Amino acid sequence: MSMTDPIADFLTRVRNGITAQHDVVEIPASGLKREMARILQEQGYISGYEVEDPAERPGKVLRVQLKYGEDRSSAIAGLKRASRPGQRYYVHAGAIPKVQGGMGTTIMSTSSGVMTGHEARAAGVGGEVVAFVW
Repeated sequence: MSMTDPIADFLTRVRNGITAQHDVVEIPASGLKREMARILQEQGYISGYEVEDPAERPGKVLRVQLKYGEDRSSAIAGLKRASRPGQRYYVHAGAIPKVQGGMGTTIMSTSSGVMTGHEARAAGVGGEVVAFVW
């Protein structure tokens, strides 16, 4: 299986994990995915994450701990890929989209690193809109 869009794969695995009520999802690790997990944790969408180097298979694995409320409802209502390999989505600082009227989070990849749309707006940097979470 060739991975044309590892970020879409990351989002899909998290989405599927929530649907199946899993506590943990495992995703092939990369720098960008690790940063996305960091933002999801900082914004309270997941309880935690860790990067492991399992002996039984090549490559590092990103283990994401999903977060649920008392009623087993997920902390993540939705995940959407914004920029795609075939259609990149770049914006300048003034045009960073707000998610759900500011209730959600925009994940941006900027020249200053991976950050939320809010942080990018504050820093006055634009970049690639990677995904939306709410």
